[in-house]
Amino acid sequence: MNYLVAVLSDRIQAEDAYTALEKAGIPTKQISILGKGYKSADEFGLIKPEDEGRKNAIRMAYWLVPFGFFGGYTFDAITSIDTFGWAGEPFNHIIGGFLGAIGGAMGSFFVGGSIGLAEGSGDALPYRNRLNQGKYLIIVEGDQMIKNQATRILKVFEPENLQGYQG
Repeated sequence: MNYLVAVLSDRIQAEDAYTALEKAGIPTKQISILGKGYKSADEFGLIKPEDEGRKNAIRMAYWLVPFGFFGGYTFDAITSIDTFGWAGEPFNHIIGGFLGAIGGAMGSFFVGGSIGLAEGSGDALPYRNRLNQGKYLIIVEGDQMIKNQATRILKVFEPENLQGYQG
């Protein structure tokens, strides 16, 4: 599905743009207004970057924690470092494995979470920020022909940003 997103500065401008799109024959079910008094970013389905970061961290933990345990156990077994003398030989390796698993969990949290925050949101974060500033978004869904028609109409309203997406 193709999307066209226009950022407009106030509610009146957004309502005028919606009316112009409706008069041009674009079905109202393909037009959405996001902002105060209309749909929120969550209702429309804009991705929350912190949710994506959490998903990436959990996804990475599935393989980093076991790998960290195996790496810690193996490192302790190969080097024969007697870090915890009270634990004895087999338990010393197991403690090394647990410490490696903790390192893997930390890696998944810091790396997976930060990548999700930085890249997982795409353009959703700037749009969320604009909504938080009190601006309004007009989103038109449809094929390329509808998107082109909507672009011509919305340019008249001089939006702050006008961008198309192909899904």
